[in-house]
Formats: sequence, C-alpha cells, structure tokens
Amino acid sequence: MLPKTLTALLALTMPAMCLPSWAQYQNAGASGIAIESDQGPLGDARRTPYRSVEMTVGSQHLTNGFGDWRDTTLRGAYELGHHVWQLELAAKREFGESGTFLGFGDTYTFNEDWYGSVSLGAGDGAFFLPTYRVDVSLFHKFLTGRNLVASLGVGRYQAPANNVDRNVNIGATYYFESPWIVEAGLRFNRSQPGTFETRQRFASVTHGRVRQYLLTARYGQGGEGYQTVAANTQLVNFQSKEASLSWRHWLDPRSGYLVSAEHYRNPNYRRSGVNLGLFHQF
Repeated sequence: MLPKTLTALLALTMPAMCLPSWAQYQNAGASGIAIESDQGPLGDARRTPYRSVEMTVGSQHLTNGFGDWRDTTLRGAYELGHHVWQLELAAKREFGESGTFLGFGDTYTFNEDWYGSVSLGAGDGAFFLPTYRVDVSLFHKFLTGRNLVASLGVGRYQAPANNVDRNVNIGATYYFESPWIVEAGLRFNRSQPGTFETRQRFASVTHGRVRQYLLTARYGQGGEGYQTVAANTQLVNFQSKEASLSWRHWLDPRSGYLVSAEHYRNPNYRRSGVNLGLFHQF
C-alpha cells in the first residue's frame, strides 16, 4: 500500500502526463487536472471513484507582431475501475487564427508498481493545431515506499502542413514524505521533412499538499523542429526556453481555483501570459 500523501500526489500527476499541452512545442509535465485520494491507490475498491471538471481561460502576449493568444479549455476526469478517463476540449486563438482541439485519454493502473496512459487528439484544421496526435507512456514505481516514479513514452504529431514529429520521452519524479515533489525529463524528437533531430529537457519543483495548495515552478529548454506561425510560414530547427509558475488552491475539500503564469522565448518572439481556472471534484 502506498503512503497516503504519495498516493494523492501520484494520482494528481496522471492526467497531466496523459494530456500534455497540445501545442506543437508540447510542455511535458505541465500541471493538469487534480486527482487526489488519501485512502489508497487508484483502483482500490475501498475508495470512492474520482470524478472532476476543470475550466481555465488564458491570455498570452507575443512580441514582434505575432498577435496575442486566447484560450478557453474544459477538462474532465472520470474514474471507473482501474481506468481514469480524461477529456479535453479547447477553443484557441493563436497567430491570428481560431481553432478547436479535442483530446481523449485513459490512464490505467496495472498493479501497485505499474501504470500506463494513452491519449489521442485532433484539431479542427487550424494550422497551429495537430491534424492528429498520439501519445503512449508507461510508468513504474521504485524504492520500498514506491516514491520514485520513472516514465518512458513515445508520441507522433501530424501537422496540417504535413510535417511530422516523432518523439521519445523519459522522465523521473521523486515524492518526498511531504511537502516536496521534484521532476525532470528529456524529450528526443525527430521532425520531417528535413529530418531535424532535437532535444528538450525540463525540471520542476512542487511544494504543498493536496486539498490545501500546490505551488509548482517549472523550467524547460531545448530545440524545436517545426512551429507553424501562419498558414504558409514555419519556424524551423531553433532553440527555445520556457518558465512557468502555477498555484492550485483548495477552498474546500472538493473545489478550488488555479492561477499560472508563463514566459516563453525563441529567436523570433517572446510570449508571456496568465491562466485562471476553477475546478470541482465530485
């Protein structure tokens, strides 16, 4: 049996891993829907199944005339047996065009040591969204307290401009007794046409307790193969950096709010913005 705090925080990270940021420069490990339990691992029959809904709105300012971004996202999670199903619907405006993204994922607990996730998503044809994307990950818990979690994942991103990203992701998360979590990961990506091979890395630190607050600081940097900024214009094979700070606060045992700020930069523009949201767990 996992310690209560670790169980709660492990559950918190699962949907985030399954439904990462759906931009072409995905943010592995970004904060997602909070799933928390202090009664046992996911799938434990003695625990009430977890269900939640979360809604966020965001605004980003871009320099060099690239136009501001807007985002409204609805996420939901529904636990059934060993499955946690996730759904994401996002209405976005980026680089002067509007688009809608739909994503679906499943996190499955095999046993006390292993769990995995698969996610599928597609845009509505907007040039900055994927035609489709697929991500699959496997997770294993190490040490006697099962408080070190290693991950291995693969993904494919097909863009409307016909460029393709194929990636391999490795990562590790260490859960201290409380109230700290540290996480780090690497993403190896191959983009075509042109066969650009890039690498991205990230690290994050979280402080807090589920049902109280979680404060997460994250930093990532590395290469990107393609980023579409207009219907016929792409940035190709460049370096970028991104930093974010997020605050998730519970107002009562089931509901709360979240606030996040982020800053992204590449050789062509800088992007800064905030996201605000509400969540409720049924």
